[in-house]
This record gives sequence, C-alpha cells and structure tokens, in this order.
Amino acid sequence: MISVEKALEIILNSTQDFGVEEIPFLQSSGRILKESIFADRDFPPFNRVTMDGIAIDVTSFQNGQRSYKIEGIQAAGSEQISLKNRENCIEVMTGAVLPKNTSAVVRYEDITIKNGIAIINIDAIYDRQNIHEQGKDEQKGTELIAKNTLIGAAEIGVFATVGKSMVKVAKHPKVMIISTGDELVGVEEIPLAHQIRRSNVFTLVSLLNTLNIHSETNHISDDKMVLTSKIKEYLENFDVLLFSGAVSKGKFDFLPEVLENLGVEKLFHEVAQKPGKPFWFGQTTSCKVFAFPGNPVSTFVNCLVYFYPWFYNSTGTKIEKKTAILSEDVIFKPNLTYFLQVKLSYRFGHLIATPINSNGSGDLSSLINADGFIQLPNDKIEFKKGESFKVFSF
Repeated sequence: MISVEKALEIILNSTQDFGVEEIPFLQSSGRILKESIFADRDFPPFNRVTMDGIAIDVTSFQNGQRSYKIEGIQAAGSEQISLKNRENCIEVMTGAVLPKNTSAVVRYEDITIKNGIAIINIDAIYDRQNIHEQGKDEQKGTELIAKNTLIGAAEIGVFATVGKSMVKVAKHPKVMIISTGDELVGVEEIPLAHQIRRSNVFTLVSLLNTLNIHSETNHISDDKMVLTSKIKEYLENFDVLLFSGAVSKGKFDFLPEVLENLGVEKLFHEVAQKPGKPFWFGQTTSCKVFAFPGNPVSTFVNCLVYFYPWFYNSTGTKIEKKTAILSEDVIFKPNLTYFLQVKLSYRFGHLIATPINSNGSGDLSSLINADGFIQLPNDKIEFKKGESFKVFSF
C-alpha cells in the first residue's frame, strides 16, 4: 500500500499528450487552447465614439464657442466623414468612427438642439472626451490569449473579434467507463431484492462531462472469460479505461488478475486513504487503466483526486490548488489520509469547509449535501477548527 502523495506522483508521471485538433470556435468552450491568439488589428481598430451626441473640434469650445451648426451625422458602421467647418459639429452615434477634424464628443444630455443648432450646456470639455482611442486596449500583433488557456465565454468572444473561426485545442483521450458486478442492473430496470441499479458509471460520465470529455460506457458481468475478452478489446481501442468495482479482495474481484494476464503493467494497487483504498492503476503502451473500488463515494473521490489531475497534466492545464478552513474539530484515528465530505462556503473572503455526516463510502446520497472533499493528512489524529487543508470541490 502506497501513500496518496506517491500514488499521485506515479499518475502524474504517466500523463501523455493526445495531440491537437482544430474545431469550430463555438464548440471550444471548456477545452484547452493549443495556440496563441494574436490581435489581427488594433483594438479598437479606429477612434471609437462611446456616447451618442455631437463631435466637435475642442479648440473651438476652449475659445468660447457654445453654439454649433450641425453638418451631418456619423452613424455606427458607416464610413468616416469629415468636419468641413471646425466651428460646426457632427452628430455621432455610440460605436461610430470619430469624424475627421473632431477631437471631443459631447453627450446629447449636455446639449440642446434647435433648428439645426446644437447648444452646449456644460462649462468644461476636455480633449478626447468620450472617445475610445484606436489601439488603446491592444495593438496589432499583441498576444491576447496564451497557449494552454482554458477556454470560456470571454475567450470565445475574442476568437470572434480576431476572426478565428477554427481554433486548435488539446485533443481529448478516448475513454471507456466500465462497471462490473452481477448485482448491478440497468437504470430502467426494477431490481430484485438482492440487486441495485448501476450508478457509479453515470457518476463518472458526469464527472468527465464537466471536463468536456466524451466517454462510452459498458457493463461486464463477474466472469473471467467475458472480462478478459471485453477488456482486451477496450485496451486496443481506447486511450483510457475507467473501472468501477472488482478490485478489492472479494472472491469475484477478478479485475487485477485479468489485467495482469492481458499484459497491463500494474503501477500500484491500494492507497493509504479512506475512502477508496483498493484503487488500482496501470498501463499498456497505449492505454491507461484507472480501476476504482465499487463503493460510490470511493469512485467519486478517486476520480477527483487522481483522474482530474492526470487529465489536466496531460493537456497542459494549470489548475490552482484550493485550500479550505475547517469549521469544526475533526478526529480520525486510522493511519490513512482522510477525504472528508464537506459543505463549502465563503466567510470574510475565506473558503470554509463544514463536515457532512455520512454512512461511509457506500452512502451515495450523502454527496448531494456536499460540495467537495477536504484532504486530512495521515500524520495526526486531531484536526482543529481553523486549520487549513487542501480541498477538492465538485
């Protein structure tokens, strides 16, 4: 049995690059950008009017002029026009190009217009007032988004602005999620008294959906020949296999033996943690195998603590580690790292973790009341209110 830290080290050392694919920018939310995005022009690309009103040559106002004849209108989206007489003005709309020979915009709220004459009703106007100057935000050629950025709504807006209709993103692994066990039946079935419905596989599907990873699912009965045949096929056709169940010490927990017989290199089996101790991890030259214990909370914890970091590392994603402060004392005596279910909240800018009561790793419904797991190390028994520890939120 190895430590949590050693298990994570082994997993992170086994990450792999799945390459790059180019996809339509609107489909890229939640993906990892694999190219730098540069400004294809100045931002904004012209001196942009920021208020509806009139554009004037500010020197005329500074010389005491307050009444201006309106020469024309500069609408948003229309080609730039010029102020012919610097003692006149041009009506301008928000988003329009600033007319030539003008240097300030006065809001409609600050003027009175009568018979084609605009009268300014305020005492001070400054040069470049209500003008968003060309290149003030970014200049042509500037890097706007760095490679390995997690793409969100803001990034998609920038893609559109610079004309990137297709973007390069990290290619995701091809994943198969497999449940085992003769006691499991389909979601739509009515279980017998000795059976339960499959749930872990769909929990894993949802956890991977959060990472925008598409996955396939299947269920295999506790039969060595069937397990061997199916898993051999999956090892050849998928980049990652995620198992739930059949890795403990039960008489029908055949998975470690089957994987060994199929030539999967075992990197570890059993981690000094609760829940999720029987976790098995191994690999072939082309496939990673995460075999989680079958209890639902164990599956959930191990996916967050091990698969998520493996995926982030494989795609070059930098994720900020979070810590939370315990809201009450906790005592845990076994010499194991304890992933305690907690409710998370903010108080005076600090993330607070409040322990959630559960009935062990088989209590799936307890996760409904939790927001994450706080990691309590195995080097002590008592964990005091106010102490801060690493937290995994979901």
